[in-house]
Amino acid sequence: MTAVTPALVKELRDRTGLGMMECKKALGEANGDVDLAIENLRKVSGLKAAKKEGRTAADGVVAVKVAPDNSYGVIVEVNSETDFVARDAGFLAFVDSVLDKAFTTKQADVAAVMAGELEAAREALVQKIGEKISVRRISLVEGGVVGGYLHLNNRIAVLVQLEGGNEETAKDVAMHVAAVNPTVVSSDQMPAEVVEKEKEIIRAQPDMAGKPAEIVEKMIGGRISKFLKESSLVDQPFVKNPEQTIAQYAKAASATVKNFVRLEVGEGIEVAVVDFAAEVAAQVAASKA
Repeated sequence: MTAVTPALVKELRDRTGLGMMECKKALGEANGDVDLAIENLRKVSGLKAAKKEGRTAADGVVAVKVAPDNSYGVIVEVNSETDFVARDAGFLAFVDSVLDKAFTTKQADVAAVMAGELEAAREALVQKIGEKISVRRISLVEGGVVGGYLHLNNRIAVLVQLEGGNEETAKDVAMHVAAVNPTVVSSDQMPAEVVEKEKEIIRAQPDMAGKPAEIVEKMIGGRISKFLKESSLVDQPFVKNPEQTIAQYAKAASATVKNFVRLEVGEGIEVAVVDFAAEVAAQVAASKA
């Protein structure tokens, strides 16, 4: 009998994408024969789910839950491959389960939340629906007054943390964040490398050509100031009352904005654009080779 070594388990995991324990079990049943283990796995559902892991899941939903006393809140993003699945009742029930566990445990680590029953539930859902499903991000905001907002058919979710104020104020600011998408709470939080990159872009603009260096620097300073105000939450005109900035709105409610988290479904995920005609042509050419 061949021993099931860590190297064999790793090989099977690399070739199938399945979990460590499932691979170890399959190798034990196949007497350490990787190819036989794969053959056996093809006869059961596990490998079917794993084959989908290489596909891109850039659709899905976000969900948010805030404690009744507004002391903390949680956001999760769960991805699917299509918006059709994102509306499926079984998929949405799974999202609720993930959200509830993250909320109950105050846990933002995806692996920790998914360990055990939820991972099994995810794999079962993949089998049933036939698409890749993944829990991508979980965010926890705790302390002060926390308010949440869910926007645009569960595609944008926001948590806002205030010092002072109340639930209504926090929720209004969260709604603004969902609509306007600021980069930072205040301009002093903007990373220096972002500011420098913006300066490079401004310096290269056509209207800077031929101007004296001191004029260029003055113009850059003005445009950077505008960029920071437009990007900073507290300096933005409040969407419900553009006569007020967010800072002014919060101050009127005896509050200060401390933090926010905004998750939008699929942001930052690169989706490959497949040229179907080219793909077919390549397959035809390969068959003639």
